[in-house]
Amino acid sequence: QVQLVASGGGSVQAGGSLRLSCVVSRNIVSIYNRWCMAWFRQTSGKEREEVATIGSDGRTTYADSVKGRFTISRYNANTVDLQMNSLKPEDTAVYYCALGYAPWYSGRTYDYWGQGTQVTVSS
Repeated sequence: QVQLVASGGGSVQAGGSLRLSCVVSRNIVSIYNRWCMAWFRQTSGKEREEVATIGSDGRTTYADSVKGRFTISRYNANTVDLQMNSLKPEDTAVYYCALGYAPWYSGRTYDYWGQGTQVTVSS
């Protein structure tokens, strides 16, 4: 059984920072030898938005809305983080992490999902 646990959400003022973590219950490489992990976000009434991805080859992708402010990285063998700086009120959402087999491509699906962590940015 593979579980993803997302944490690190909270409430901050605009311009502040948060660091989200997604911990996988097993070493990611033991699940997929080539993998892709993503952070998504969703607000009520809106479609889920892919925010950032990282692959086992180290390649990263970012939504235009977060480029230059967010950084996705692999912290250790079973953890991927999302550093969020210069936060804006429009970043307010529930953030989810997801894991799938490589490679990344636009519109791809993921096999495993975390439970979500709330990020609230006030102006």
